[in-house]
Amino acid sequence: MKRWILVLLLATACGEDDPVPARPYRMGFQNSGPRITLEDFQRSLELWTTRADAAIITTEVPWKELLDGQPAVDYVKNNYGALAERYRSLGFELWVYIDPQNGLDRTSDATELVNRGRSMTEPEIQSIYRRFTLVMDSLLQPEHLGLALETNLMRTAAPPALYQSVKRAANQLASELKARPRSALLSVSIQAEDAWGKLGDGIYKGIDQDFIDFPFIEELGISSYPYFAFNSPADIPANYYARLVEGRTLPRFVSEGGWASATAGPVVSSEEEQAAYLLRHDVLLREGNCSAVFQLLFTDIDIDRWPPPIPENLPLFTSIGLVDVNFRAKPALARWDELFALPRKTP
Repeated sequence: MKRWILVLLLATACGEDDPVPARPYRMGFQNSGPRITLEDFQRSLELWTTRADAAIITTEVPWKELLDGQPAVDYVKNNYGALAERYRSLGFELWVYIDPQNGLDRTSDATELVNRGRSMTEPEIQSIYRRFTLVMDSLLQPEHLGLALETNLMRTAAPPALYQSVKRAANQLASELKARPRSALLSVSIQAEDAWGKLGDGIYKGIDQDFIDFPFIEELGISSYPYFAFNSPADIPANYYARLVEGRTLPRFVSEGGWASATAGPVVSSEEEQAAYLLRHDVLLREGNCSAVFQLLFTDIDIDRWPPPIPENLPLFTSIGLVDVNFRAKPALARWDELFALPRKTP
């Protein structure tokens, strides 16, 4: 698609008087690779950092290492120090999101905790979560810090005791962060499809309870994988994000999401649908006045070479990358690049 065609497609979202519609949001990724190898991670990093102006580090707490006695300071320096410096050298804003629960199973504690018979319901485990997050904030100095992920979905799916423990720990952590000098905006993320009732009875629920349960929220992260709820990107309402924050003026951004490019299980999709989603998503981001959007996966996941145990639902997410497992560009990459090439409107 030529750039002038893209301009015509976006004109209604930006105003007819704008000959070149500015991009009002930052665009970025989490560093990842099709396989867990240094070579793949480095190759991915080189490719996506040329088409981004922000980066996100989203991670579960490294329970194994911390419970085995590795100091949090050492872990953060060894695993994220150089990466954060790379992002800074490129002028990226940095988002850091810490997941105290199971990122692929909101009904459960993190797998490593379950394997050890431990849980976030324990005060000692909550203390490890808080300590790790404080160290991530101190050493990496992000502009944006998330303390829990998909809180509404967790509240729906997890045992009440687990949800209440995460809620208690995150609020205590927020109080600790606010008691010391800091620059990061504090947030949690919510799950858009759950908020719209698309994962249940179809009745819109909203996210008011999340603002009650996590009153420290200074900006809001939005997680959205709409291919689980809509047959086509064109079916997603233009106010998909805007409705979630009606009456609120706080910043908001898409912390994770995407559209599958292949059929897996109940999901039916194609590379062409994924590319169409990128353009439809631009409309949602503009309508929602979002400040940033992140794809956690730049590459697809090579599930045949992924270390076991493989979560049962992982195949549903393996094709959301903009390049495949061999770094071949999909049509969606061109759409991303066209959007990124638009001049960015700064506040």
